Amino acid sequence: MKSKEVYKNEDLVLKVNKNIDTEVLDLNKYEPFLEALCGESREFQKDAIREAIKFLLCGRYKSIKDLAEENYHTNEILQERCSENDLYKSLPLADKLNCSIDLATGTGKSYVMYGIAQIMLCEGAVDRVLVLCPSLTIEDGLTEKFEDLASNKNIKDSLPSKSKYKNPSIVNGTGTVAQGDICVENIHAVYIKNKSAIRDSFLGQGDRSLVLSDEAHHIYSPSDKDLKKWEQFLADKKFGFKYLVGLSGTCYIKDDYFPNVVYRYSLKDAIDEKYVKDIFYVVDEDETKKLPEDVRFQEVYQIHQDNKNKYDKVKPLTILITKNIAECKSLITKFQKFLKKEEKVSMEQAEEKTLIITSAKEHEKNRAILKKVDSKNNKVEYIFSVSMLTEGWDVKNVFQIVPHEKKAFDSKLLISQVLGRGLRIPHEYAGEQPSVRIFNHAKWYPEIRKLVDEVLERDKRIYSYIVKKDKEYNFSIHNIDYDPQENEKEYQKKGEYEFNADFFRYDDQPKSDENIITFEGVRDSSVHKQIAVSTQMKMYKIDYAINEIINKVSFWSEADDVDYLKLYPEKKIEKVIRNSLERIGEKRDLISESNLQNTLRGFGVIRRASSKFKVIRFDPKPDNLNEIKTEEIERNSISLSALSKEGAIYYDDNSLTLSEDNEKKMIKEVEDAYENGVGGLSTTCKMKIDNSYRFKTPLNLVLVSHKPEREFVKHLIKEENYKAVDAWLKSRDTGFYSIDYSWRKGEHPKIGEFNPDFFLKIGYNILIIETKSEIDISDENKGKVEYAKRHIEMLNKLQKKQKYYFWMISPQDYNNFFKLLREEKWTDFTSTLESELR
Repeated sequence: MKSKEVYKNEDLVLKVNKNIDTEVLDLNKYEPFLEALCGESREFQKDAIREAIKFLLCGRYKSIKDLAEENYHTNEILQERCSENDLYKSLPLADKLNCSIDLATGTGKSYVMYGIAQIMLCEGAVDRVLVLCPSLTIEDGLTEKFEDLASNKNIKDSLPSKSKYKNPSIVNGTGTVAQGDICVENIHAVYIKNKSAIRDSFLGQGDRSLVLSDEAHHIYSPSDKDLKKWEQFLADKKFGFKYLVGLSGTCYIKDDYFPNVVYRYSLKDAIDEKYVKDIFYVVDEDETKKLPEDVRFQEVYQIHQDNKNKYDKVKPLTILITKNIAECKSLITKFQKFLKKEEKVSMEQAEEKTLIITSAKEHEKNRAILKKVDSKNNKVEYIFSVSMLTEGWDVKNVFQIVPHEKKAFDSKLLISQVLGRGLRIPHEYAGEQPSVRIFNHAKWYPEIRKLVDEVLERDKRIYSYIVKKDKEYNFSIHNIDYDPQENEKEYQKKGEYEFNADFFRYDDQPKSDENIITFEGVRDSSVHKQIAVSTQMKMYKIDYAINEIINKVSFWSEADDVDYLKLYPEKKIEKVIRNSLERIGEKRDLISESNLQNTLRGFGVIRRASSKFKVIRFDPKPDNLNEIKTEEIERNSISLSALSKEGAIYYDDNSLTLSEDNEKKMIKEVEDAYENGVGGLSTTCKMKIDNSYRFKTPLNLVLVSHKPEREFVKHLIKEENYKAVDAWLKSRDTGFYSIDYSWRKGEHPKIGEFNPDFFLKIGYNILIIETKSEIDISDENKGKVEYAKRHIEMLNKLQKKQKYYFWMISPQDYNNFFKLLREEKWTDFTSTLESELR
């Protein structure tokens, strides 16, 4: 059976039967209405309305299960993807006429909702319509739009004369919902604890009511406890709802596409047909620099100024997206201070240029301001929000989106939401296609591009999976389930803390203050745009820095009655600073403001008093030892476009005979593009292993995304090395074998998991390898090594079938590692990277 990853969302849309009895349902009489509502050009809106009405009223279907069954028996792709029973199990509210419509953000979902509601009322199929949405922001926007449409004389006059309910009133849940009304409410108003007339108006009336759910992904991927009740409300037998239609521009449950979509107008379609802005996101910037937050703000600011020059007919807006409300509040405060300094304005003036939108009660008043931010008379230029709360904004002047954390881009659902925020085109640029820039960190590019490609279904992908070879290269690996426990640990008394570090980790201090940022187009990935941004980093002489630290240490000595300067004299302080600067290649006698602060914080540990702090310990669960077989690894994939950067594929003759047709075709495409110098492929994007006996992996081919992985595979298949290993596996980045770990970020313990890159089998020995670049020195990697070593120790205690080893290594150690492997002395290997982390 093929992996579900292979299929396009378009292949999964349930097709409503075209054979409709016009005596039961005659949609032709609504063509003037659809023309008046949607206009001449937006045919996709009309099609969405038609498909929904046909499904609800044609008489062929009593539930979504009937439509799914009809499609399953005629759609080979559905049959390949899952069993018939699994399809039915995946259907939400399967006993109801419950469908979804997938319309890209910015393409007019409100028009489609109104069209469906009006036709259902005109047909007399329902007496009331309930429109539900997840927030007050969306409710306000929908109410205003529906009132405009309901009062439009041309739209009214276009309806059939014999319609049952031709003049709907637009109401909310504060009063009784009468026959012929359309009630617009946020989902929180329907719960019993809230004083709303909705429950009284719709109890027992479900078979004569239509429920339209906007942003329907919240029904199946609820983000808070109230939203979890949405599906329960729709399923409640006290109401007995029969007709349900959900609309969303992000029809995903995590990364899985909705199983009940009856019509789709994709983001790619909308961009290609220029109904929304084009999108550009960062693919390259100077990644040798680790810049402080203030410099990042300067880059955001300069891109914003560039947008103001480029789109001077309007007032361009920048949105900054954080992972939670606390981070949002912190970020806006920092940015306001930056604006004050950058523009030489008062704090009050800086605050007027920023607006925070979250679900916090203290920010409720800002929703009213949000309605006016497009106006040039409004002073707001920067909007701060939490990613999941940005829906429902009818803001057209967004030209820059800044995801502050990677979390905003870690699933198809989130990436669709983030991309969708800036899509609407201002009427001043009607007929043109302006662009919105996503100013993400370039290091997120490979994962973002993969998700973007999957969301847009635009890129060809090549897949890696287990195949049956003449020689058996599959093997088993043990893993452990852990239960994280917080423990407390005590510091030494003041003055007794032993400070052993002779350097601190500094941010880079670039000599050049210009950074070239490259953006790639979503509509056409071959289109790249560059912008040069000039930033300023405040610098100090080393003598000044030493004096600042001495003053601070002297203050601590007096406050704590401990002679810290005796322990840390001026020469030692200077040595630490110079060592730290040398490690980042800084030859000037200068230290940046951010690195000076790093130094002050670093020396601050000498004041540690007798106190407690939290650490995380992982305790094995009972019956915790698991045996995982390499045969169980799920498919992995890489886009062909990733081969233009650090990605690569490794294959042999077996790859060309044992793989599925898609991989055979893709390998040939890569070979042809490489030979002909087209497609922008890198010189290291592929390697064919001539001797299949050197390719000791159970996979059809091996995919890598980064240079350290690529170099490690090259060593594995070398003539002098391959005999030292019985079998090996390149693991997935997620989902096959993970190791729990913890590290400290500031004062807070963090928990994570990582997936090692390689598993090498040598007799009964299993060598687990995590590859990193030489410069990957971080507290997080230190935590990974520490917990991985504990994990290995525990594995070897709990079972004796295999002996386990773990190393985190970088390319500088590959020659030595494989030399010891050949000599069967791998137990003597010491990782330089691990030593530096310690």
